[in-house]
Amino acid sequence: MLLAEEAGLDLVEISPNAVPPVVKILDLGKLKYANQKKAAEARKNQKVIEIKEIKMRPNIDSHDYDTKMKAVRRFFEEGDKVKLTLRFRGREMAHMELGMQLLNKVREEVATIAKVEAEPKLEGRQMMMVLAPR
Repeated sequence: MLLAEEAGLDLVEISPNAVPPVVKILDLGKLKYANQKKAAEARKNQKVIEIKEIKMRPNIDSHDYDTKMKAVRRFFEEGDKVKLTLRFRGREMAHMELGMQLLNKVREEVATIAKVEAEPKLEGRQMMMVLAPR
């Protein structure tokens, strides 16, 4: 402690659990600043994965389907996950197999660039499936 006071620096405990505890004589302000800069750099380099949602109906037209699939591919290129939602209305509830066929068609089309993270499941009037990029 005397050496640290003479040097005008701080005595910083590096490893308190060691026997004996390890301490260093250094400027605490500089240490905090360096740690802050290191943390900011790490945050800057990380990629936040978002979940993008695509909504469809079971009797979607082929051109509309192609447009939605183009968006799905773009989301995968950006590194985002995609949540496909199929909304059933009225009498469409009687034909759940059409919705399942549509989701299986999507799964087969994007099999090379994506993997299924959550299998298709029915929640009320919606059927959902989550895909993640490979």
